[in-house]
Amino acid sequence: MSSAPRLAGKRVYVAGHRGMVGSALVRRLASENCEILTVGRDEVDLRRQNEVERWMAKERPEFVFLAAAKVGGIVANASYPAEFLYDNLMIEGNIIHSAKEIGVEKLLFLGSSCVYPKFASQPIDESALLTGPLEPTNEWYAISKIAGLKLCQAYRRQYNINFISAMPTNLYGPGDNYNLQNSHVLPALIRKVHEAKRSNSEAITLWGTGSPLREFVYVDDLADACVFLMEYYSQEMPINIGSGQELTIKELAGVVAETVGWNGRLEFDETKPDGTPRKLVNSDRLSNLGWQPRVNLREGISGAYDWFLRNHPEA
Repeated sequence: MSSAPRLAGKRVYVAGHRGMVGSALVRRLASENCEILTVGRDEVDLRRQNEVERWMAKERPEFVFLAAAKVGGIVANASYPAEFLYDNLMIEGNIIHSAKEIGVEKLLFLGSSCVYPKFASQPIDESALLTGPLEPTNEWYAISKIAGLKLCQAYRRQYNINFISAMPTNLYGPGDNYNLQNSHVLPALIRKVHEAKRSNSEAITLWGTGSPLREFVYVDDLADACVFLMEYYSQEMPINIGSGQELTIKELAGVVAETVGWNGRLEFDETKPDGTPRKLVNSDRLSNLGWQPRVNLREGISGAYDWFLRNHPEA
């Protein structure tokens, strides 16, 4: 299979356009001179096969970015395991199957680095998939994402169609979820530190030991990588998207505090789970194709905080 032609002049469907990743993709695609297709959940419930098939047959996209998903952090995964598994299986199954049925030229499925084993060798190579047990705190989400990328591989093999998968590392940026009950670590930190500053709190308590290492990619960099892959990558193996830079949760909290302008004390509740001890993906295959991220972490956190201040009702 050769690489897809450029997106200019094409009908391009962004599934999940209201989410952080989907909205970044819409921003990025605005410069590609393509026709961007979106549909809200008030019109089409992506968990319902007949609704998805009807809409796809009517709109007939030529390219699909599959960014729609139910997402959340440790608390959300623990609270809603059935929803994380069922909703994501239905969404990806319906869109991938409908894309095949109407003859979509190319589809990019967005997975997650949590598909890799908890104790995978670092940095994590794409070949580590299914070589060990998953991190228990997000296994429901991880299993749904593994199913999605395997579905893309299966459809490639059986129908000879150009469906690919990308595995991004931890994402953040404009449009993130800042709900303290179900958000990921970085937006939760931004909200906690902001509220501590606003209330003149001397300290905040964070879950775990602060020692886990994490890698982050700004969501607009991810969107750029996805457009790049849609044009230049056409292999069955999923491909990692990372920044190559990692830091501990404690160090991350320090950067957030500095950005927000709060000088209080960080405390850690070691009775709470840490999650995976380290999660750095090997992005060499993507780098060798010629793509590199542009936004460093401090710039990105500043941009995310600016968005939070302008858009979040609790800011």
